[in-house]
Amino acid sequence: MGTELALALHDVGYPVDQIVGRAKGRSLQRARALARKTNSMVAVDTRADIRADVVWFCVPDRDIRAAATTLASKGDWRRKIALHSSGVLTSDELDALRDRGAAVASVHPLMTFVQGSRPDLAGIPFAIEGDGSAVRMARRMVKALRCQPYSIRKQDKPAYHAWGMFASPLLAALLAATEQVAASAGVGGKAARGRMLPILRQTISNYAARGATGAFSGPIIRGDVDTVLRHMRVLRKSPELREIYVSLANAALRFLPGRNKRAVAKALRPANRRSGPGPEEFKRYSV
Repeated sequence: MGTELALALHDVGYPVDQIVGRAKGRSLQRARALARKTNSMVAVDTRADIRADVVWFCVPDRDIRAAATTLASKGDWRRKIALHSSGVLTSDELDALRDRGAAVASVHPLMTFVQGSRPDLAGIPFAIEGDGSAVRMARRMVKALRCQPYSIRKQDKPAYHAWGMFASPLLAALLAATEQVAASAGVGGKAARGRMLPILRQTISNYAARGATGAFSGPIIRGDVDTVLRHMRVLRKSPELREIYVSLANAALRFLPGRNKRAVAKALRPANRRSGPGPEEFKRYSV
């Protein structure tokens, strides 16, 4: 994320004075590579001389407070702006710099960043909270990136980040589980991913146009209890996958439309039985 932000800000006219990295590990190597792309200097955190008006911390959540403490003695922080990009932590992680006279804020993009992929930043929402002057600067920079800044309360950040967790990392986990179900149907590896892509793309397209309700299809919306029971039966060999299925099916019963919801809910309960649903259960719940 730090690489993408630095490159994007450089491209829209924000000069990058220096890239600060740690002496250990690959941090300094990455800092040098990024500095070449942004025509900036490289500095080691323990020897940095902070001259920039705005300093943006793009480090793991667990390291923000320590990084701020390390840099607090590196230069005069009065009238400077310090930002960090944690989705779950508040601007208070930068208290060491606030105490030295800086205005601080947290500025988090609701976007996934993975190695080897460069997302289009245009239109991405950025959740911002913190000191007034830091928030104003952050909003100005986010708008320059053609992104959408909005205010978030400190107490809402954990729920906000959990929302992002559902939207991307847990979605990727669900897709990994989906590939395992495909393998049980005799389709594995890249073939499974390739055959899933059309339905995944159409589902996302339907969601974008019509919301979750308009994108929902399958046996639960139809109230097809027999089909749910057959799924439960085949998944009994994979308890982890069956647990995911039951959790998501229960979420569908709670939040999405469907017929015969009470009967479907009963069909999901045998997931806790070691033997799984038998023929008599298909008969009992058939409609």
